[in-house]
Amino acid sequence: MVLVSYVRDYISRMLQDISGMKVLILDSHTVSIVSVAYSQSELLQKEVFLVELVDSISKSREAMSHLKAIYFVAPTSDNIKILKRHLATPRFGEYHLFFSNILKDTQIHELADSDGHHEVVQQVQEFYADFVAIDPYHFTLNMLSNHVYMLPAVEADSKLECFRHRVVDGIASIFLALKRRPVIRYQRTSDIAKTIAQDTAKLMYQQENGLFDFRRTEISPLLLVIDRRDDPVTPLLNQWTYQAMVHELIGIQDNKVDLKSIGKFSKDQQEVVLSSEQDEFFKKNMYENFGDIGMNIKQLVDEFQHISKSNQNIQTIEDMAKFVDSYPEYRKMHGNVSKHVSLVTEMSKLVEERKLMLVSQTEQELACNGGQMASFEAVTNLLNNNSIADIDRLRLVMLYALRYEKESPVQLMQLFNKLSSKNAKYKPGLVQFLLKQAGVDKRTGDLFGNRDFLNIARNMARGLKGVENVYTQHQPLLFQTMESITKGRLRDVDYPFVGNHFQQGRPQDVIIFIVGGTTYEESRSVALQNATNSGIRFILGGSVVLNSKRFLKDLEEAKRQARLSNAN
Repeated sequence: MVLVSYVRDYISRMLQDISGMKVLILDSHTVSIVSVAYSQSELLQKEVFLVELVDSISKSREAMSHLKAIYFVAPTSDNIKILKRHLATPRFGEYHLFFSNILKDTQIHELADSDGHHEVVQQVQEFYADFVAIDPYHFTLNMLSNHVYMLPAVEADSKLECFRHRVVDGIASIFLALKRRPVIRYQRTSDIAKTIAQDTAKLMYQQENGLFDFRRTEISPLLLVIDRRDDPVTPLLNQWTYQAMVHELIGIQDNKVDLKSIGKFSKDQQEVVLSSEQDEFFKKNMYENFGDIGMNIKQLVDEFQHISKSNQNIQTIEDMAKFVDSYPEYRKMHGNVSKHVSLVTEMSKLVEERKLMLVSQTEQELACNGGQMASFEAVTNLLNNNSIADIDRLRLVMLYALRYEKESPVQLMQLFNKLSSKNAKYKPGLVQFLLKQAGVDKRTGDLFGNRDFLNIARNMARGLKGVENVYTQHQPLLFQTMESITKGRLRDVDYPFVGNHFQQGRPQDVIIFIVGGTTYEESRSVALQNATNSGIRFILGGSVVLNSKRFLKDLEEAKRQARLSNAN
């Protein structure tokens, strides 16, 4: 049940069944879907000589009747309008139309009418890959207006409605790809999670019942829809494992890292790929601690230097022939070494500049251990430290507020004032808005492990044993949720079932969807859980992949829109 393989299979079927020279036409969403699953060289091997965006195709009128056009686009009304224009004056010899999700009957009729005169359409198919499979067990929907999940559910709010529809469509395509229909549960305290769960059930069990009527298995998979605001701590923390740290400090988009604005890198190193499918070193090290990464990269460099030296000893024709044969591998290894050295060098620089080891130690104490007075003192000291960046000050106060909002309102106000005095640009009320959205009264889970006896005991045991790495003590709330599912202890009262569908026995496949976005720390938890061979396979999905910068940006935008709504 590795997600990338489902997407690759769909793309392969599209490309290999159509012989000859091809142009692949994508939209802004499917370009991400294809780029994480297929490399450019693989597309060339399938005789794809041109890749274009659907809305830019219209701008060129040059006829290319020798090419066969393969469209892979989402079935949106905008895309259907563009396709109708393309079919009215065709530029290519053949048109093969593939849609990433369910087409409406009316859309099929519209396309048939548009093709009536030239009859260039060879096939119209639905290939259910309406999600970006960034890792084997982690997908995202890459939603631009992610902040709208925090806005109140107003009937007339078209943005919120579009958000819900897109999430439901994305979840539906996952289960159509898996050829399974799930039992659905949701987080009781979240209106948006409840609405999405109910809309998904309606689609699967009523509107498209026939499409989802797959061969029954003894135990249905479980879809659990939860809200990012139940764990606002995880996206606020600094990260110290490789993949999560790159995203936090530099940023990863569709498994690519943009280094253009960072330093003077060669042209081929300005955007690098970090994919567990295409990079063996990254696959082995993506969940390793930062300290270990440095050692492992040194080994990679040593290995490369050894190979470079052996290539310098070319003395015979046979030696030269061997080198030429191995040259693509040699170049690939050179690129890989250079990429990982560049990333680690840049991150080391940022850690030093922003004093992140100092900041992170206090963050971890706030997230994992008690001691309100000690925490207040530590945060105050860091707020007074002029070497600490504004974003890190803000995150520290937010973490303190989430932890001690009920226990120390006076000290909390002192921290708010201190934060405002350090930076005039500090967004007043942003911490208070976070508490309104994701404070203790809004949350279902035992975020800090201090409500439930089992969690208190677990934290005490962890404290007694000591922690191997002070910077990676934190475990996301998702870890507890997966543990509860594995042990059959996920409470119905906190996570109700939709409709009359209940789970008989333990599910073998669980898809957890986080409305508001996932983090790479959580995807690491899922991968480690799947490696335990518990008999349950987990897949994690969300509306976006968050780092602290994106989480804060979403908070700011939601706060701004909420204020505008109130003003009206």
